[in-house]
Amino acid sequence: MPFITLTTDFGTKDHFVGAVKGAIYSELSDAKIIDITHEISPFNITETAYILKNSYKSFPEGTIHIIGVDSELSDNNKHIALELDNHFFICPDNGIISMITSEIKPTRIVEINIHDRIESSFPVLDVFVQVACFIARGGNLTVIGKEITTFKKMVEIQPKVNQEKNKIIGGVVYIDNYGNVISNISKKMFQEIGKGRKFKVNARRYSFTKIFKKYNEITDNTNKQFDGEKLAIFNSAQYLEIAIYKSNLKTVGGASTLLGLNYRDDITIDFFNEPKPDFTPLT
Repeated sequence: MPFITLTTDFGTKDHFVGAVKGAIYSELSDAKIIDITHEISPFNITETAYILKNSYKSFPEGTIHIIGVDSELSDNNKHIALELDNHFFICPDNGIISMITSEIKPTRIVEINIHDRIESSFPVLDVFVQVACFIARGGNLTVIGKEITTFKKMVEIQPKVNQEKNKIIGGVVYIDNYGNVISNISKKMFQEIGKGRKFKVNARRYSFTKIFKKYNEITDNTNKQFDGEKLAIFNSAQYLEIAIYKSNLKTVGGASTLLGLNYRDDITIDFFNEPKPDFTPLT
């Protein structure tokens, strides 16, 4: 029996998460349900995309991922199921999978069409669960929907590069539990565009000319107190992060509060070409 994961903005105070799990167990008593998170900021598609991209790969192939964020059905927000990277995703067609599909193309996508048999104001419970359990039993996607080739893409999830390739223009897509600020600029893009050139990372009025490999690298093995120091780093997901070393939201504070950085704020990187010599070297 494949794993079924849940990623939602439901929180844990209300009955929603329990009801969804109960519905799955009613269909599949031996189901294996894993909570990725239920603490997504309400309706935050970009945050969901970041968390989903950096969690799904840790699960075995064949895992089924239910995504319940901004999932109410409408003419502009269809429901889709897709097979991608040997995983299955059941989600609204609102751009939520854009961060994954920017690198890996889906094998198959269907627009779910079982709504005419199910009238519901809670589609994750009444529709997504039915689809997930059908797939878990070995069902084919084309039985629960018509195959499609296009889906919504979120442009804001993808950073931009200026025409001269001297600047990457990105933004904040996620703020983690430590208050660290994660951008949509990947290490791969940084290396491809930068090509080893000198650079400056800009985040509001703050700038960085070094990107660390580890958080504690900032200490430089000295006795100086570095707690609360700001730094730029490529995090474990390989995205550029602005962090506060050993941040504590109750005392020191996190990068978001201390540096005034919030969701969708700009983070840019300027690259500098070395100046050409103004003389002809002797040979």
